[in-house]
Amino acid sequence: MTQVKRTFKYRFFPADEQAAELSRTFGCVRLVCNKALQERTRAWYGEQRRVSYVESSAALTQWKRTEDLAFLAEVSSVPLQRTLRHLQTAFAGFFAKRAKYPRFKSRKKSRASAEYTRSAFTWCDGKLTLAKMAEPLDIRWSRPLPEGAVPSTVTVSRDAAGRWFVALLCEDTINPAPATSSAVGLDAKVTSLVTLSTGEKIANPRHERGDRARLVRAQRELSRKAKGSANRDKARRKVARVHARITDRRRDFLHKLSTRLVRENQTVVIEDLTVRNLLKNHKLARAISDASWTELRSMLEYRCAWYGRELVVIDRWFPSSKLCGACGTVRDRLPLNVREWTCDCTAVHDRDVNAARSILAARLAVSACGDGVRPQRESSRTGRSSMKQEPQRVTAGIPRL
Repeated sequence: MTQVKRTFKYRFFPADEQAAELSRTFGCVRLVCNKALQERTRAWYGEQRRVSYVESSAALTQWKRTEDLAFLAEVSSVPLQRTLRHLQTAFAGFFAKRAKYPRFKSRKKSRASAEYTRSAFTWCDGKLTLAKMAEPLDIRWSRPLPEGAVPSTVTVSRDAAGRWFVALLCEDTINPAPATSSAVGLDAKVTSLVTLSTGEKIANPRHERGDRARLVRAQRELSRKAKGSANRDKARRKVARVHARITDRRRDFLHKLSTRLVRENQTVVIEDLTVRNLLKNHKLARAISDASWTELRSMLEYRCAWYGRELVVIDRWFPSSKLCGACGTVRDRLPLNVREWTCDCTAVHDRDVNAARSILAARLAVSACGDGVRPQRESSRTGRSSMKQEPQRVTAGIPRL
């Protein structure tokens, strides 16, 4: 059994008083975050001085005592302190060169959210009451919480479509899945979402393409509305609802797919794709974004960790599509429009199935030699082509299929 922290997200419908209180809290959180970021930016670029969380917290106390910002004391102080904590974490990542410089929160583009710790909410008999509120939230419990679970952190948010959500962070015990000897290799594509080494091709649902006509119509109506009008705000929410529908359907499909792959296989082998670079291809960017390979990989990662499975990631330069699974040679070129090819050894390969099987076969080399199974890149000194060096480096230690 594994003890993990899981977030359970539910939709709720606030009363008018609760919605007004939460909206004020969202605005105060955004204001405090932006003012603290402004002060940190001034200190860093003007004085080369780092502002700590303690200094930001003391500044928040002073802001509440001023006449212009006295309204900050009318909302719960915990979400304001939590946004300062998150800002401190963001700057720690920036100074450690793990992240970019923190950005200011926008009223229109940033997600409206507030985080409450244990001292700012009451949990009693399955009812959640936030600070500054008299009544519990009207939560729609789409699935039960773990037995005996008590939330340690509650995050309330409102998306662009106007839907309200509450996320409860709880301790949960996960039992490992029954052991199995099967392993599968995954080749991510645009035509089919993933191709398995078993030969199965899982079709790409193309949720964005299915709702594209509805989205275009809603965006066209939005462009006709006068800026700042109530009708424009209604049209904006209509566009947001279409986007939310696409996102929800895509996420639901990926959850079911990743759960199936982890349940049926002891080892899952994938490629280390650089989706950010692939999106630079403007002809395929929309299709790649709709496939959401990054989200699928993240789901596979945490589910494998939960259920005692192994996730192996093959180097991004491994020529899975061009590698013949029968003789081990690598083709010099294989354009994207070639979906089936014949090797010099007379073996006929389906491009996607062969790539998935090559990825699975490379798993043994990764397990034995580490994750350095990759073709040797071109040297600036010798000037020799890396393609000529690939067959010797890539096929070393990889069994033939």
